[in-house]
Amino acid sequence: MPSAKPDPRLNLWRDDLAAAHLRAEVSAPRFVEGEDYTIIAPVTALRRSPADGALQDSQLLYGEGFRVYEKKDRWAWGQATHDDYVGYVLAEDLQKTSPEMAPTHKVTALRSFLYREPDIKTRPLMGVCMGAQLGVRRFEGRFAEMAEEMGGGFIHASHIAETHVFESNPIEVARRFIGAPYFWGGRESIGLDCSALVQTALMACGQACPRDSDMQQASLGKAVETPKVGDVVFWKGHVGFLSAPNTLLHANAFHMSVVEEDFDTACARIAKTDGAITAIKRLG
Repeated sequence: MPSAKPDPRLNLWRDDLAAAHLRAEVSAPRFVEGEDYTIIAPVTALRRSPADGALQDSQLLYGEGFRVYEKKDRWAWGQATHDDYVGYVLAEDLQKTSPEMAPTHKVTALRSFLYREPDIKTRPLMGVCMGAQLGVRRFEGRFAEMAEEMGGGFIHASHIAETHVFESNPIEVARRFIGAPYFWGGRESIGLDCSALVQTALMACGQACPRDSDMQQASLGKAVETPKVGDVVFWKGHVGFLSAPNTLLHANAFHMSVVEEDFDTACARIAKTDGAITAIKRLG
């Protein structure tokens, strides 16, 4: 019998149920294969337990994938396909994935709108945020039309890019969020947390990045002693970018927003609650 269970944040197992691919790693009375679904809400919470008031560990964005292992009542338990995070989402925010729903483009603006018609004066169907995944059927003038399987609608073509096109500078991506509110578990410009800011900026540049700061510290870059611009700086439970000489760019609960501030000032304040810097990682 396995002596240790894998991290439940990234592995589908509970005392009563586990993913089939974990048979050799965990004990469970039932193992199941997952089914692929797509998020059809503008954004949906990924919660730690199946309850409206449960802690939000992360969010899933429009068009992202979610592999479902159990549906019960209003909730689906599964795993996000973009970063493997495990949790519960509202079943009503999911639609069974079909080949026609495969994303071709992504939203690159902080926020944009899906319109009913290719006209900015028409009533929007919904707002979408940076990182949302879109299945574009065709282009009409300055607009792209979504596949009907994703609910249709039109988005301004200047707000999207093909999924294989990436940004070049994660610091510049992160700076677009300056002023966005701090929101535990958030991943969008309406609200996001420190690790989501780092994850969003790096993934926009084509670099894989896990969701939580401890995972990021363990997996990103190379550890260095002295920070320089572009490095990722970690504390216990916190992370940010060194965005300029002696300048920290981070989402934080002190300012309740994304800010750039004096690095030494931030370090002194953070040390009172989270301790000293635990790592400085230089990205390749």
